[in-house]
Amino acid sequence: MPRLLILLLFLPLLSWGQESTQMSWLDNRFRVDPTVDQVSFMVKRDKESNSVVLVRPDGTKYYAWRHPDNVSWYEEQGIDIISIENPMPGPWQAVGRVTPKNKIDVLSNLRLDIDDLPSRLYQSETLKFTARLLQNDQLLTSRDFLDRVKLQVEFLEYVENPDELPEKSRPSPIILGEFADDGIGFDEYPGDGVFTIALPVDIQPGKYRARVSSRNGIFLRTFEQQVLIYPPPLTADFIQGRDQVEPHQFVVTPEMGAIVPGSLAAHIEQVDPEGKSTITQGHATGEQEGLKFTIPNIGEPGQYAWSGWLYATDLLNNRELIFGLPTKHFAIQAELQLDRNLEDFRHQQQLKAQAEEDARLAAERAQARSKAMKVIIGGNIVLIVLVVAGGFIWRKWKTKKVIAQALDEVESEGDSAEEEAKSA
Repeated sequence: MPRLLILLLFLPLLSWGQESTQMSWLDNRFRVDPTVDQVSFMVKRDKESNSVVLVRPDGTKYYAWRHPDNVSWYEEQGIDIISIENPMPGPWQAVGRVTPKNKIDVLSNLRLDIDDLPSRLYQSETLKFTARLLQNDQLLTSRDFLDRVKLQVEFLEYVENPDELPEKSRPSPIILGEFADDGIGFDEYPGDGVFTIALPVDIQPGKYRARVSSRNGIFLRTFEQQVLIYPPPLTADFIQGRDQVEPHQFVVTPEMGAIVPGSLAAHIEQVDPEGKSTITQGHATGEQEGLKFTIPNIGEPGQYAWSGWLYATDLLNNRELIFGLPTKHFAIQAELQLDRNLEDFRHQQQLKAQAEEDARLAAERAQARSKAMKVIIGGNIVLIVLVVAGGFIWRKWKTKKVIAQALDEVESEGDSAEEEAKSA
């Protein structure tokens, strides 16, 4: 019996060399090695019990509601996860309802490895962003632990020396997304220690500090990086058909010199009023810079929605880009009988107005012709009058001239007779 007690006492020391240690001793003791910089205790207890009390080697007690800044404490029904930075070496103890049916997992030297964000991000792009949880440089695969790790990505507007500013003047964090190792979305496998997020960069252009931290307090450490957000290098337009027959159009226009020619592709989902989806895809070819393709016009009246994804390659650094297109709506109006009657009425009015205009123009032309005829006739009459008057005047002048000549001849003959009489 004494040998058994000695074995139980030294069992923690012998088992510390493993990556994680599971313990279920009666006194709930475990030892922290002096070389450990960070340690996490995952204590499983009775579901109806309160959080444990963690006792340091020097007797100092830590509680879920009271502990120093180098301790983070996450609690839920039946479990406590306690992470400590630079823990005091020596024997620790968890005081609580930790029965032999339950266990204490000691995870040492945990490290969170975060992908570097591209220094140049684009507004509205969606980025596949990955983090890995490592223990002694190996992926941690404890599902009990991983299922409870929640990592948060937040951006803060960049200012110099933010810690020197009053707390109210510091930039407020903008939460863009949360990691999860759940095999959903962009995460490939659940519980493999790899956390992946589809990070939506829905933020105004500018300079920011990107921060990754533990949302539920399991980790104390945060990771920061400076990034620049640029306006989107392309625009996308959905052009609705003008009637129930004409197809819709989708047009993507990149900025000059921003996108690799031929790299554009699009996936568009159209949802009709009955909830049925229609997928349309298109891609550029060769050295084509922009992208344009048609989308079927279902034609049924009602409210429609469309959304999708754009894919491109950044010309500056050859980085693949993904842009999410948020859901937008448009409507197709029903063609009512009243509308058709109104259209017919408008058509008849147009025909009537055209006929009246044609009649007015014909009347004006007839009036112009009549006026021209009057002018011509009047001119001819004046000309005839002038000719007749001229002839009359000429004849009168001619007659006077003949008479004058005759008188001159008579007078001349009279003078000759008188002279002959005088001579005789």
